[in-house]
This record gives sequence, structure tokens and C-alpha cells, in this order.
Amino acid sequence: MTIKPVFTAAPFDVEDVIRNASIQEKIGLLSGIDFWHTKPLPRFNVPSIRTSDGPNGIRGTKFFNSVPAACLPCGTALGATWDIELLKDAGILLGKECSAKGVSCWLGFESFSEDPFLSGKLAGSIINGVQSNGTVATIKHFVANDQEHERMAVNAIISERALREIYLLPFQIAIADSFPGSVMTAYNKVNGEHVAESKCFIKDILRGEWRWEGLVMSDWLGTYSTSEALNAGMDLEMPGPTKWRGGIAELAVSSRKITEATIDERVRDVLNFVKRASKAKVSPIEGKRDHPEDRTLNRKLASSGVVLLKNGTSILLFSKDINEIALIGPGIKEVAFCGGGSARLEPYYTVSLYQGIADALGNNVKIGFEPGAYAHRYLPTLGQNIHTPDGKPGAVMSFYLEPMGINPREVVDQVVITDTAFQLMDYRHPRLSALYYTSLECIYTAPSTGRFEFGLTFFGSGNLYIDEKLIGTVEEKGVVDMEEGKSYRVRLEFGSSPTSKVVRPGMVAFPGGAGSIGAIRVMDEDESIKNTAALAARNKHVVLCAGLSIGKREGFDRRHMDLPSNVSKLISSVLKANPNSVIVTQSGTPINMLPWTQQATTQVHSWFGGNELGHGIADVLFGQVNPSGRLPLSFPKKLSDNPAFLNFGSQRGRVIYGEDVYVGYRYYEKLEMEVLFPFGHGLSYTTFAYTSLQSTVHSIILTVTNSGPLPGSDIVQLYVSPDSSCSIPRPVKELKGFTKLYLEAGKSKQVDIQLDRFAFSFWDEVLRAWVEEKGIYTLSVGRSSADILLEGSVKIEETRVWRGL
Repeated sequence: MTIKPVFTAAPFDVEDVIRNASIQEKIGLLSGIDFWHTKPLPRFNVPSIRTSDGPNGIRGTKFFNSVPAACLPCGTALGATWDIELLKDAGILLGKECSAKGVSCWLGFESFSEDPFLSGKLAGSIINGVQSNGTVATIKHFVANDQEHERMAVNAIISERALREIYLLPFQIAIADSFPGSVMTAYNKVNGEHVAESKCFIKDILRGEWRWEGLVMSDWLGTYSTSEALNAGMDLEMPGPTKWRGGIAELAVSSRKITEATIDERVRDVLNFVKRASKAKVSPIEGKRDHPEDRTLNRKLASSGVVLLKNGTSILLFSKDINEIALIGPGIKEVAFCGGGSARLEPYYTVSLYQGIADALGNNVKIGFEPGAYAHRYLPTLGQNIHTPDGKPGAVMSFYLEPMGINPREVVDQVVITDTAFQLMDYRHPRLSALYYTSLECIYTAPSTGRFEFGLTFFGSGNLYIDEKLIGTVEEKGVVDMEEGKSYRVRLEFGSSPTSKVVRPGMVAFPGGAGSIGAIRVMDEDESIKNTAALAARNKHVVLCAGLSIGKREGFDRRHMDLPSNVSKLISSVLKANPNSVIVTQSGTPINMLPWTQQATTQVHSWFGGNELGHGIADVLFGQVNPSGRLPLSFPKKLSDNPAFLNFGSQRGRVIYGEDVYVGYRYYEKLEMEVLFPFGHGLSYTTFAYTSLQSTVHSIILTVTNSGPLPGSDIVQLYVSPDSSCSIPRPVKELKGFTKLYLEAGKSKQVDIQLDRFAFSFWDEVLRAWVEEKGIYTLSVGRSSADILLEGSVKIEETRVWRGL
């Protein structure tokens, strides 16, 4: 495929446009033209720039019926690599994916870690990778976008110190390290003011104190005003067409609520962004790449984030010279490759753990399989078991102006989709308004004989029919007796989002709506668990995989940490039958592992691993890769141990960040509270020794030796503890440096970790500045926040006050 710029007009002069464009033309530049594109100004050769998410891949321009994409592991999986160079490579891949899809601006990752230093360093690295080919990266969501409950309305009440040390710091570090071309504001308020309308955050901190120059854009539908947002410095309202600019902004100018000089400032930021982004060489069509080297990198990303939590009896690593293995659990064949919402992509392909292990072992090994229990939040889509009425893979969606029952009704549009889940937020047709209707039809071939449960989830309204019999609505599910190999006609009659009866204050009401048809064979889980335990008892080698499914959706917070349904019961039963079973868990954040973790000798955590999930986990299980992942999050024992337990969630429109600066391990260490697995934890198949620590206020030097039998990678973590006479309460210690290194067995390497000016500083709310207070600071070097191997100290001779990036 020939790669060339989407827009090939002559370059434009930013100041010439500002001098000569009309006020209407200028205001027109300050909002998108559609869901993904900025508005062009052909008279001055100003092109339209295409933006796209998701955070873990490049969707292109369609949620609905999108072009397949490379799907990287989720943010916390990448965080678990602790690997700055590898994340730069991941960013380079994302930049190439942008080019293939005609995208010049990537809407970036959202979360890597509970620790601001680790998050900032990894974010800066991936941004540098993305921007290496000219693609502009957007860092988001600025700031304190930490919950889904009433996310457009909630007022996050946060101390200034916590804002600076925990929530702004990752942005500050990433911006200093990478200079992203764009910042996206968060939906929420902070201390009584929407961030998109905050002069404090946008003008004073971002542009003033940090001296960052770039575009500030809203989150999608996250603009709430005209004058306030423009005066605060929010340049671009997305998506288009505009709700708050256009004629309303013209009136604001004429009534002097906004000056023309302010409009010119916002236009200058947009034009500089367009000028920078238009230099990226992108495809004229929305295409694909899926190259072998991309698959190799994605596999490395997946395996590098896998964390070996326990290996008490050295069950791992498995030999490939085995005759039989039992693969157990809902995660063995279900591919939880990504999260939901904006993280959900149509992947080029996916690899299940079953396939990954089968590929590792070859054809001469007997594999026993039992799901044991179901783990889905929503019924699995119909997937590979469907075809259209005329025999094509997938299902056909027909769009109408009128609802079912009005005959005849004209088919306005018709689209073939690959599965029975759809998001219509960016679907547009010139003849359809916000209110429209659609029929989804397919032929479902039953994969086995038995009773199948069918159900719907959607935003809108709808009824589901099997062979023209009403089976279910959003309020109820239906059960159908089916025979293996027999075909059944499935039809969903759907009304777009205006037909919904659901009202959720404070939430984003995207147009179009969304829906999913799911089905699964009804299982007697008690009987299935009994059969699964018997399979585990018969086998020496057992892998059980379970966790949270791909159904975790944007727009909803998890209400608990528990595994779905009977999954914990399944794990306990299998461990009772075979204590040497290897337990593999999958989730983007901590889960409840009690009580069964007390019986488990061998545990692996694998996150949502992207396209190569199955190969990535199998590479670790069979020693193709020596595990080097480390937890970027503390795993508490139970929900009530979480620092935010008493405060989380919007209460009448506000949430108090009562834990202040004591987030994650900072909280647990201050309270001397034991966790299940500490921040930074992760095991290897080899061992490492740390010696010869030398410390200064600028860096530490030590020697790391691979003292074990196998080559492998280690992550050296540096924590700083304040002087005991510090004038303000501070965490016991804080991560201030880290490095990852690879060593052959028996080899040593000298490691140098630099310390920046944040290393000894805290934010002083009276001085409104960073303070590096004089005193003696302890430097702790270890393999996790709880596994400290060496300690040294340095003395800060004089107190220093500073501000800036």
C-alpha cells in the first residue's frame, strides 16, 4: 500500500490565517466536523486532521463495523513490564498503526500504575514512540478522571498536595519527557470546577508553570460551556458538529463575554496542532498492516507483563516433554484480550491460552479440557457460529426510519457485521436522525445439543426473536432447546438511544446506542465443578485460567473485587483435588483471591494481554520467556482494605479523596497493613544478588548479579524515605527510580539509577511550591516495595524551594 499524506494542499501560514479569516471561520476551527475529524479551512489550505483511539490500539474512524487493528495489552499489563525501552517500541507500533489507518493524532493510554513516577515515565516513553513518525500523541485525561460513576458531573475534592504529588505528577513527568502535542481534559470537576473550564489547570499550571505548548481538546462530549471553556484555554470541542461554539460563540464575542484576542489564541493552538499533525505521512484509506514483526513485538509485550506471583514448589517452568496436561477454567478458551468501551477493538486475530499451550506442546500431547464454571458478566456473543441469511460470515443489519410493525418500511442502509455486538455512537447516515430503527438478522448454528440461554444488553430498546418467537428483552433472558449442527434464525429489532428508558445522571449519553446478543449453553455448574476437579486429580500438569471477562465496560465501576459466579468455588475445588495446579488469573486491576490463594502454590497474573495473550502466557509457563513482570498495583486482601474504600463513588455529586497522598503502597505501609501481593512484586525462574551500593543526591550505583541457573531480566527498584524530622507527614517511602536489565546466568552488571529533583521533594500548600527539605534520606533498593535488599543514605544540606516542569 502506498503511504501518502491525506491532505496534499500547499502549506499554510498560521498567522496569515489568523489575520485574514473571518470570525465565523475562526470559530469553526474550534470544534470537530464529525466524530473523529477537525474542521478544514480550504480557503487557507488548512486540512482536516483525523484522530482515533483506543488506548491499546488504533480503532480508526468507526466503533461500528470497524477495520481490524493490532490490539496491545491493556495499560496495567504494559505497566507490569516496567520497561521504558519496550514501551517506546510499543509506541512506535501504535504510530505505524496510525499511519495505516490515516490517523494523524492518537488519543493515548489512560492508566499504567498506582504510582505517579512509574506512570509518568512509562507514559512519556510510549508517547515518544508514537510521535517518532510524526503522529501527534494526546495525553489524557487531565486530571483526576478516576471513576465512572457520574463521571461528567462528579466533583473530585482533592487537597492541593495530593493533586500535585499523585494526580498531576504523572502528566508533569510525561510532558517533560516527551512533549505530547495534545492534552485531553477530563469529564469531571476538581474542587468545584470542571477541568475543561479551569483556568487554574489549563492556563496557570499546564501552559504557565509547565510552559507546555500544544492543543487542549475536550473529551468526547466533555464541553459544558462556551465562554468559560474558551476563556480557560480549552481549544477544541470534540466531537463535531459543535454544541457550544458556532453561533453561540459568535454571540459571546459580540456580547464581549469572549474577546477576539481569546478566539485568536485558541485558533493559534488549533492551527499549530494541525500544522504539526499534517506532517505525518498517513494512508489515504483506512487500512491494515498486521506484519510478522508486529506480531512478534505484541507477543513480547504480552509475555513481558505476565507476573509470576507464586512458585512455591517450583512447579514452573513446565517441561515441553510431557505427555498429558489438563486445561481448566473459563479463561482457557475465552480470550479476554482487552477491556470494554473505548478499549474495545476489533482485533486482527486473537490467541487463546488453549491455543498458546497447544502450539507450545505440539500435536503429540493429550489435552484434557473442562470449563468448570462460567465467568462472563454478559453472555458471550454468537461469534463464529453465525452467518447471514445469504450465507456470508457474520450478521446483517438493516436500518429504517420506522419501527417494526409499520409496513412497508424502506431499508435506508444495510451493513454486514462480523459479530452480534455493535456500538452506533459514530454511525451516521444522511437520511437518519438521532431516532432510527434497525433489524439485526443472522443464522445461528448450534455448537452442541442442549438448552441455550439467550439474552440482550443494549442502550436503546429491543426485542430478540429465535425462529420468529419472542425470546427476550433487556429485562429478561430466554432459554431455547437446540440440536448440534441445526440452524436457527436470530433477529433483533432495535431502537436507537432516544428510545431508551434508562436515565443515568452524570453519564455520557453518546448518540446511536449499542447492543449485544449473547448465548451460552446452560451448565449445571455444581456437576461441572465436580467433573473438573476429577480431571485435575487425574493429571500431574494442570493449568486453571479464570478472571474477569472482556465484558468489563467503560461507564461502570466495579462494585467489588470478587471473581464472577462460581469461579472461586471452582478454583478451590481444583486446588483441593490437585494442590500443584497452576492458577492463572486475568484482570486489569486487583481481584479477590481469598480464600483459595492460601492453598495455591503456583500463581500467575496475566492481565488483558492483547492479540497475543495466549502465546504470551504460554511462553512464560514453558520457559520460552523467563518471567520479569512486576505488579504496577498493590493487590489488597479484600475490598475494604482499599485506601478509597470509604470515599469511592459520587455522593450527591461529589467524591472526597480522603486518602490524600496515601495511595496504593503508600497507604498500606503507613498503616502497616499486610497486602496479598505488594507493589513491584514478581518472581523469576532465576535469582539475582545486589551488592556494592553507592549513593549520592544525584544517583545510585550498584552491582546486580544473576546468581541463578537461567538467563533472565530483573527490575531494580529505588525508593526514597524522608528524614525522621521532616516538617510534614510523608509516606514511609516512595518509588523514585527503576531500571530493567537482562543478564545471562552467572553474569554481573553495574547499574546506575539517576535521581531527579522530585526524588526528595514534597508540595508545600503554603508556599505553593515544591520543597526539597534538608535532612538525611534513606535510599532503599529492592525487588518490590516489600523486598528491600540494600539501603544507603544521602544528606540534603540546605532546603530548596522550586517550581516549574
